[in-house]
Amino acid sequence: MATYNTSDLRKGLKVQIEGVPFLILECLFVKPGKGQALYKMKLQNILRGTTIERTLKSGDSIEAADVRDQDMQYLYRNGDNYVFMDPETFEQPEVPAELVGDHSRWLKDGLVCKMTFYNDKPISVEPPKQMVLRVTRSEPGARGNTATNVTKEAELETGAKVQVPIFIEEGDLLKIDTATGEYIERVREK
Repeated sequence: MATYNTSDLRKGLKVQIEGVPFLILECLFVKPGKGQALYKMKLQNILRGTTIERTLKSGDSIEAADVRDQDMQYLYRNGDNYVFMDPETFEQPEVPAELVGDHSRWLKDGLVCKMTFYNDKPISVEPPKQMVLRVTRSEPGARGNTATNVTKEAELETGAKVQVPIFIEEGDLLKIDTATGEYIERVREK
C-alpha cells in the first residue's frame, strides 16, 4: 500500500486511517517554539461523512486510500438498484438505491455522473453540479401577481420538484443546482 510522508499532506488528498478512507479538509503546519513540527489535519470520513481531527509529527507517514473517481453513465433502474456503465470498458455495475440517495431525483438516461470507488467497490454517486432540465408540469401563474420573488412548484423531466419563478411555463428548459435543488435560470433553446 502506498504511503504519504507528512510533507506530502495537503487539502483534497485521500488517506486511510485504521482501514477507513478519509478526505483531508484542512492541513495546517505548526512549528512550536520548542520540539518537533506538527501537522494538524481535519479529516472527513468518506463512507459516513463525519469529521475528525488528527495530529501527526514531522517525519511520520500515513497510508494512501485506494479511492478513485470515475465518470459513469446512468443507464436505467433495475428494481432497488441503479445500473451505470463505464464508457471505456462497458462494464455495468449495479448500485443500490441507498448509495445514490437523494441524487436519484436528478438521474436521467445517458447522464454522466461521478462515481467514487473504494477498493474497487462503488461508495458514492454524484450528478453534475448543474443540469439543464425540461419542465413537464407547472401550474399557470396567478394573473396580476407581480410581487417580487413569487415562486411556484414545477415538476421536471426527472420527476424532481423545484421552486421556480411565477413566469416559468411547461416546456421551458431550466438550469438547476443539483446540490441545493434550486432554480438558477431559464435556458433558451438553440
